[in-house]
Amino acid sequence: MPDLLLELFGEEIPARMQAQAAKDLERLVVGALSDRGLLFEAAKSFAGPRRLTLAIAGLPAKQPDVSEELKGPKVDAPEAALDGFLRKNGLSKEQLKIEETPKGDVYIGVIARKGRATADVLAEVLPETFAKLPWPKSMRFPNSAVRWVRPLHGIVCTFDGDVVPFEFAGVQSGSVTHGHRFLSHGPIEVRRFEDYEEKLRRAHVILGAAERKEIIVHEAKQKAFALGLELVDDAGLLNEVAGLAEWPVVLIGSIEDEFMTLPPEILQTSMRTHQKYFALRDAKAGKLANRFVVVANMLAEDGGKEIVAGNERVLRERLSDAKFFWDQDCKRTLESRVDDLKNIVFHTKLGTQYEHVERIEALAGEIADKIGADVTKAKRAARLCKADLTTGVVGEFPELQGVMGRYYALHDGGEPDVADAIRDHYKPLGPNDAVPTDKVSIVVALADKLDQLTSFFAVGERPTGSGDPFALRRAALGFVRIVLSNGLRLVWINFNSKAINASWNQVLFFMVERLVVALRERGIRHDLIDAAFATSVDEGDLVRLVARVEALQAFLKTDDGANLLVAYRRAANILRDEEKRDKTSYDGDPDPELFAAPEEKALFVELATASELIRAEVERERFVEAMGVMARLRKPVDAFFDKVTVNDRNPELRKNRLKLLSRLRATLRLVADFSKIEG
Repeated sequence: MPDLLLELFGEEIPARMQAQAAKDLERLVVGALSDRGLLFEAAKSFAGPRRLTLAIAGLPAKQPDVSEELKGPKVDAPEAALDGFLRKNGLSKEQLKIEETPKGDVYIGVIARKGRATADVLAEVLPETFAKLPWPKSMRFPNSAVRWVRPLHGIVCTFDGDVVPFEFAGVQSGSVTHGHRFLSHGPIEVRRFEDYEEKLRRAHVILGAAERKEIIVHEAKQKAFALGLELVDDAGLLNEVAGLAEWPVVLIGSIEDEFMTLPPEILQTSMRTHQKYFALRDAKAGKLANRFVVVANMLAEDGGKEIVAGNERVLRERLSDAKFFWDQDCKRTLESRVDDLKNIVFHTKLGTQYEHVERIEALAGEIADKIGADVTKAKRAARLCKADLTTGVVGEFPELQGVMGRYYALHDGGEPDVADAIRDHYKPLGPNDAVPTDKVSIVVALADKLDQLTSFFAVGERPTGSGDPFALRRAALGFVRIVLSNGLRLVWINFNSKAINASWNQVLFFMVERLVVALRERGIRHDLIDAAFATSVDEGDLVRLVARVEALQAFLKTDDGANLLVAYRRAANILRDEEKRDKTSYDGDPDPELFAAPEEKALFVELATASELIRAEVERERFVEAMGVMARLRKPVDAFFDKVTVNDRNPELRKNRLKLLSRLRATLRLVADFSKIEG
């Protein structure tokens, strides 16, 4: 079957956009073809600095013929109804047939459509598809309504080896592409994917990003090994560099010794962020090596010496600036910088960073006292945690805030755990980032996040469905992860600020929402989360909440749990119907003297015993044991429903039995709200 080859060739596409653009191109083209009945065997997309490519194998030469039947008016309907049906669908009376239905004979219009040639369909749908590509940023072409990421120079589109003619953004499709910008010369004629890929390789273009990454990693590791060094893995940088070079060439450069006294994070950030260099590690010495990896997009006759020298010169200038800032910063203590925070606005409604730090310091003292951390150290770390925002290095490398604070604190002779807390108080920065584990670090990280949440909530700056400009969702999820990972029993904190106090309930609810998201990602059903939280969310103890919901999920997977849930629903349904009919509630204690059947007496006794045991087990946070007590209710509940008629003719017996069911409902609710459980 014929194949499709498509290439969009132009100026350099930003590396961060390439992979998603290739996926979007494949998704949109495949969707458009499928909608038109054109199925295929396989599709594969590719992205690189100057081109997006899509190859689709096994397309049919033409669309399948289709026959469609349209239901029309009844045979005995007015003539005007039939005429309207014919006009609307472009039919003649000869194209109708009559079909018998239970409601009488009706006209059926039969429309037969011949399939179009696939090449004609492609010429029609591809330009429409290109215009729908959702670039994060794009530019408008002169004298055109088309927007594209960068100027487009050429379009290759062949089907079964023949050009599919169309025009997009002023560019006419054809069968000519171009190779590497510097290592190839002249146009390249292509007809099918196989010769396209091979001719590009001869023109120094590696089509697949995965292959380019493999080349970079392999060559970098080999050259590092020859120097007795190791490559510092950096997946994000690898993805970016692979999107910058169509023909990656790995070279090794040197860092001058005078810069090796800088903190390694400064070295690595300078290389990674600004120059796209990979760092190398001296494993034996346990530190960064004075070497770096640069990925060139060029072959050089001198083996790359001139390229390396140029990159070393650029890095030298960058590191000279960094060293100057570092040396200047070290002339002042971190403590002396705290007052400078008065000149940095935290938020217009919440004051300066200095005021932010004052609130963090106060919270740190309270939290430290609750979890048994050193209060003095915690408050000290909190006071210094934002001071590095005033330094030259952080001004140049904002991503090193916190990290540099640790170095400055140690330079000033600070205690290691205080310095570590300054570094770690931003953690976790994302779902895969580690959480702090040292108590002082835990305290400052929690205090920082708690102040963000309560302060912004207090002034009405809350996340919306469309935005979260102050990253409060991340702060809440970070708070939750720290608490759960370290098993912290934080319930209530007595805030000194009335504004913060007033917002605490809203913040707690918001954090519970983040907790729900985290639990769902761990495979816990949303309805079980709702059921467990409905009876315990006001406790504010996140560790206790999670233990409760995990025990509930385990219990409901057992036969006793599943059967007890069925019995609960039966009792709840009877109560709901009878309370609605009688317009009253049957809460309250049943009268043991009115029990007539042994099964209702047995259930009453079991419920009385179970409620006390469940309450005690829940109080001791033995939720698994509480579920075990509930499991023992299964037999007396089953016996009750088998032998006892709830809606007895005797109104006193009926009322008493409804109260017994209400007691069952209340007993189970000691653990969870079973009404919220689905299935």
